[in-house]
Amino acid sequence: MFGLGKKKGLIGLDIGSYSIKIAELSEEKTGYHLKNIGMALLPPDAITEGVIRDHSVVADTIRSLVDNLKIKEKFVATSISGFSVIIKKIEVPSMSSRELDDLIYAEATKYIPYNMEEVNISYQTLGEAPSRPKNSEVLLVAAKKDIVDEYSNLLRSAGLEPKVIDVDFFALQNAYELNYPPEEGCVALIDIGATKMNINVVKNGSPLFTRDASAGGYQITHDIQNKFGVSFEEAERIKLGEAVGDIEKQELENIFVSAASAWSIEIKRVIDFFYATYPEDKIVKIIISGGSARLPGFDLLLSKDTGITLEHFNPLANLEIDPEKFDLEYLSYIAPQMAISIGLGLRRVDEK
Repeated sequence: MFGLGKKKGLIGLDIGSYSIKIAELSEEKTGYHLKNIGMALLPPDAITEGVIRDHSVVADTIRSLVDNLKIKEKFVATSISGFSVIIKKIEVPSMSSRELDDLIYAEATKYIPYNMEEVNISYQTLGEAPSRPKNSEVLLVAAKKDIVDEYSNLLRSAGLEPKVIDVDFFALQNAYELNYPPEEGCVALIDIGATKMNINVVKNGSPLFTRDASAGGYQITHDIQNKFGVSFEEAERIKLGEAVGDIEKQELENIFVSAASAWSIEIKRVIDFFYATYPEDKIVKIIISGGSARLPGFDLLLSKDTGITLEHFNPLANLEIDPEKFDLEYLSYIAPQMAISIGLGLRRVDEK
């Protein structure tokens, strides 16, 4: 949402608490081609709750990943989420773009609980307001300047140049729109990472409802640590299926079941709130992504609890992929984790 220059052909860089994901695409006459893709793990606590705790380690990880993939492009689109971002859908009288530019700052002061000097403001006109034809719906986005600056400085220290700072919700939606046909009704895009869950309900190509939640795979890691008295690194390996020491299988399954249940309850609560806010709309499908979305049994439980059809996100489905250049089995495995980076790789800085 926040363009910092003019240049086409951006690297999509998803900076998560667990890993760094990169996707580089090229737009050809036949569609989008995958040029580069990869991920690198971060040490625990290098990034927590979207805050970069160890700049040098994160910058070194990004630089090494770019070098290992032999990526030449230096211009980047990345994204932020959580407390540093506020998204509001507002209505304003229909007017020209220039008039709206003048109005939007004054309107933002009504909805943004920060000093306006502390935030970057961006907006996108969504079209005519459904109930009031003389009004327009506008998606207003505000991001804390200190967070935008922090991520920009991080990328520069990694030898890259930030051109777009987007929002996770919208990057996820970009990837969805590339790979899936329009639905009659609403679709809930849910990305579950290491420490956070992003929920974006989209309708007719526009975000209708967005929510963040503090939930993710590190919950399971910490529960394994506490239950079995192992290190964080050992707990991670146990979570991923590696046999470490004398671990009782049933107790481990109980941890997985507890996490799946808690996540499903939280998502059901958000969906219920969505229905209370938009009683005339219906979610016809849930699409889940993120590394933690692979938690065994979670998809079946969530579909049962919500009564909504569910599928795993494949953000590579509509990309042209050279099987001689990429390991298709590996791509299939990492695909759900790459959704945000793919969405970012689609960005162009001359877009809002």
